[in-house]
Amino acid sequence: MFCLPLLLIVISSTSEVQSQNMCDVVPKDLYIQVGSNIKIFCDKMCVHGKVFWTLDNKVLPKSWSTPINSSRIAVSLNNFIQPKAALQCHSVDTKELLGGTTIKTYAKPTNVSCILHYKNDSWGGVPQLFTCSWKHQAHVSKEINYTVLVSSQLHRSQFEICSSDKKTCTTQDVHLSGNITLVGNYSVTVRAKTIHWEVYSHPYQFQPYQILQINPPKLNLTALSGHILAEWTTSATSKKHHCQIKYNKVGNKEALEKVLNKTLEARAKGRLSFDKVESCTHYKVSVRCALDKAPWSEWSREETLLTQLHWSDVKLHLWRKVTEPDQDGERKVYAVWTEIPSTCQGTFIYSLYLTSTKDQGNYIRHGRTLCGKSTCKIEVTKDAHWLKLKVLHNETLLAEDCVYVPAVGESLPQVANLQTWSLRGEINISWDAPAQSVSGYMIDWTHDGQQYYWKESSSTITSLSGLLNKEPYNITVTPLFGNKTGLSTQALQICSTVAGPGNVSNINVKASQKSALVSWTMKPQELCSDVAIHYIIFYGTEKGPQLNVTVDGTEQSIYLKELTPDTQYSTYVRAVALTGSSHSNVRHFNTKKFDLMIAIPLMVSAGVIIVLLLFVGPCAALRCKRILKKQVPNPGLSSVALWPSESHQKGMLLFRPFSYPSESLCEPVYMEESQPFTTPDTQLDPTAVPKEQYIDPAVITQSNKRPHDPEDTSNESPSTESAVLLSEGGSPLSPYRSQSSVESPSQSDDKECKCLPPISHQDSSTPLSVYVTVELFEQYQRMLEK
Repeated sequence: MFCLPLLLIVISSTSEVQSQNMCDVVPKDLYIQVGSNIKIFCDKMCVHGKVFWTLDNKVLPKSWSTPINSSRIAVSLNNFIQPKAALQCHSVDTKELLGGTTIKTYAKPTNVSCILHYKNDSWGGVPQLFTCSWKHQAHVSKEINYTVLVSSQLHRSQFEICSSDKKTCTTQDVHLSGNITLVGNYSVTVRAKTIHWEVYSHPYQFQPYQILQINPPKLNLTALSGHILAEWTTSATSKKHHCQIKYNKVGNKEALEKVLNKTLEARAKGRLSFDKVESCTHYKVSVRCALDKAPWSEWSREETLLTQLHWSDVKLHLWRKVTEPDQDGERKVYAVWTEIPSTCQGTFIYSLYLTSTKDQGNYIRHGRTLCGKSTCKIEVTKDAHWLKLKVLHNETLLAEDCVYVPAVGESLPQVANLQTWSLRGEINISWDAPAQSVSGYMIDWTHDGQQYYWKESSSTITSLSGLLNKEPYNITVTPLFGNKTGLSTQALQICSTVAGPGNVSNINVKASQKSALVSWTMKPQELCSDVAIHYIIFYGTEKGPQLNVTVDGTEQSIYLKELTPDTQYSTYVRAVALTGSSHSNVRHFNTKKFDLMIAIPLMVSAGVIIVLLLFVGPCAALRCKRILKKQVPNPGLSSVALWPSESHQKGMLLFRPFSYPSESLCEPVYMEESQPFTTPDTQLDPTAVPKEQYIDPAVITQSNKRPHDPEDTSNESPSTESAVLLSEGGSPLSPYRSQSSVESPSQSDDKECKCLPPISHQDSSTPLSVYVTVELFEQYQRMLEK
């Protein structure tokens, strides 16, 4: 029993302490009207010291805070317009959040308006519908309930007309309940209400006829020559009202609609004629009306009408294109003009009349030609002509026009410095005027030589629009001189727009060991394809970096250098122009393992060397072998003249070949070596007997005939003659000079006389050779010089 009161005392004291230490911001979750002023309080009983406020985490100025007492402080927010914000209170010393609240705003409905109108199937009488609409800036519109309240001068108290969760509300038969009639002044207020707040709009005051919207008028159209007549009726014929008529060409969405105004007094009929229309053109027309100061009715249903042809609208604009004359001076003339629209009803006849100025300027009529609707072709001579075109409609002349055709070789002015350039699908043209005064210029153009377009200009610069895309055009400018023309000047062909640079095709690659020749061709996509400024060649291996090289637009091939041998590469070419770029397909190629351009010449050279060795080697070896075996030259191979005969020994030197008659078996020679010289057969077989034994000649030192030598006789053998000639080294008749010997001249008498073996009958045809040294010829040459 004692513990229970003690427990209650402790709990009570604890609650008082917690109550004294509680901190918070009041009031909570506020809803205020936009632009209102509000004051929020912060209870700071749990802390000591100052506090500060934040609004959406932004610190508010200290001047906005006002202390109430030591435990409460207030903050004032004036003209608060934010849709939603979080306000918090913090301790300055501990930066602790003491409490916070959320502030939301709401606004009044604005722009309230109401109309009295009719149902769609009714015409005239008392309006059946009453509709009001408004605007409201609300963030939770689905939770708002709107109510329309009406009051009048007779009934001051407001009564509900309708309610809605949307920003519009319609009620029917308001006149039957007596709430709204067509007389008196009324006031409408819109109320917006939620579970948290309620607000009223400003009152909207009106008179019934000022908000009465009549039904759309009923329209009737009539096409007359050169204009349209519109007639209509409304449900408000008993009162003054205003009407508007709008019209425009069918399909012409770019042109602005034209609107005409008409005010009708009470009981006046709606009637309006407008003549600013084109002939033979479909127009759409609509009309709407409204009472004075009342809202406009809806537009009536659009009516479509085809206008009639008016003679003032027929502008033929006759022109001609003249071809070059043939050998006889005959020319073809294409007459063109602006045709009457095909939508025009009726039958139209075009007649072309040709006249020439011959016989001292007298006009000669050549006849009439029936033509089509917009073109006609005739043949004319080399003389000057006039073309006249007439158009008849139901046998009535509508219009006529004429044009001049100059004679062949006629000296006429023409424009100069004709230039053209294209920009954004249009072709601009400029030229210099001739020295003579002109009345204008005729510009004609065509893209196929069959269909011509033309226009007249008074300036030396103009532009052509409505051209076909990416088509080349031929343009001609002709000066006009009153009813005559000058000479035509044709510009270079120009494209309306330029396409891309075309396709890069036919990629060819000729690869070697460390380089590759890449070539390509350009295939234009269209007639007006752009020209490539430069080409970019991309190449690389599968795992290596992508490399590229750029060449000028005039080049269509390039050498790729520093490639890796025996490696696969991929390459493609991109063509770059002002209008864009295009690229080829990827081409793969492999570099060579060996360079055949170097290997083939080496192989050919080696083959030539081998062939030379096979054919020339044995011959050279045999030749060298023979040279090495011969220690002295062979006189038989020399150019020594024949020996002189006995009859020519005196006063004349004649030579004859060496010969060794068979009668002489022994010839004395002076030996340089005693060992005989053997033939190759002797070397192969030492036991064999040589066919001939060659003995080295001895040095002949005697220059004069010795006393004991026998006298020459007529039947002396050739061997004796040879010995005598050889012995006379100083004689002019000797063909050889004396040879020097290793032996002294004193030993010359002791030389042996070698005997030759008998020559058999079979060897009688083979002469015996004697070898001498070259020094013999040198001594003989010195002797001749002396």
